[in-house]
Amino acid sequence: MNVEDLHKRLTSAMAGRYLSSKDVTGIDPLSRTDIELIMDCTRVFKLEFIPSGEKKLPLLQGRSIINFFFEPSTRTRTSFELAGKALGADTINISADSSSMNKKNETLNDTARTLNAMHADCITLRHSSAGTPMMIARMIKAAVINAGDGMHEHPTQALLDLYTIIEKRGRAEGLDVVIVGDILHSRVAGSLIRILRKFNANIRLAAPPTMLPAYVERFGVKTYHDFDEAIAGADVVYALRVQLERSAAAFIPTLREYSKRFCVNMARLRQAAEDAIVMHPGPINREVDLSSEVMESRQSVVEEQVTNGLAVRLALLSLLIRPREDLAKQTRLTGRG
Repeated sequence: MNVEDLHKRLTSAMAGRYLSSKDVTGIDPLSRTDIELIMDCTRVFKLEFIPSGEKKLPLLQGRSIINFFFEPSTRTRTSFELAGKALGADTINISADSSSMNKKNETLNDTARTLNAMHADCITLRHSSAGTPMMIARMIKAAVINAGDGMHEHPTQALLDLYTIIEKRGRAEGLDVVIVGDILHSRVAGSLIRILRKFNANIRLAAPPTMLPAYVERFGVKTYHDFDEAIAGADVVYALRVQLERSAAAFIPTLREYSKRFCVNMARLRQAAEDAIVMHPGPINREVDLSSEVMESRQSVVEEQVTNGLAVRLALLSLLIRPREDLAKQTRLTGRG
């Protein structure tokens, strides 16, 4: 399939639809219609663009994207960079080490004003403080994508996880999903719970009492301190990383004790549904989050999550940047607006 055909397929998937916001800063502001549009476009990129061997689909030629990461990242940052370049955009990476905000004590407000003055079309932002992407989005004209803010949210991870679940299980509605691990410190869990609730999945959380947020049941989830009870009959087993960099070790007696009770191993996985899939956002602490045997099993879809992450970010950049350009052209041609 050539570039022109791929462009037509993507235009057909969009079907004249647009996202309801210029930004993707969290899951709650996205309607189910927004998410379904993202899923439709992701499907085109996953099934047709990525396997095609084409390296460029110049939908965003002449556009600029800034990837601004105040925290380390491999999967998210790399996939955003690859997605931007594949779509033909000029892609610029800024890390905390090279940022004036970090080196010269520039305020977040002034950083936002500086970014706005650069007239970029999209900024992907990861920051250790919850709410930072929302604040930036209110201050600048560019589209803002939250690539992870503190222990709050990671919406693009939730979108790729939802796509993976639908791809492997055919739907999300009515599925029993167990999320196990360091839920307290996990922005992945924050977004995943929100998106699964929009699609009426049954959510179980399994963790030591010290790793469950207070009043988390208000999100419409069931909580368990016994992982063996939680995993019984589950359709999706989603393991989270014990976040040692956020002092998670202080919340458990030892990693060895945690592993005995909450590691996803083959013995536990046999208690889940026969066709259950195993997921993890990465990076993985082997034999703590997942056993190597589970990681290498046919039920693990961890590597597919990475591929789907690229597809989701290709879709998001296309939806946030290209349609607004098309709409502006149409406005000029028709004299509307």
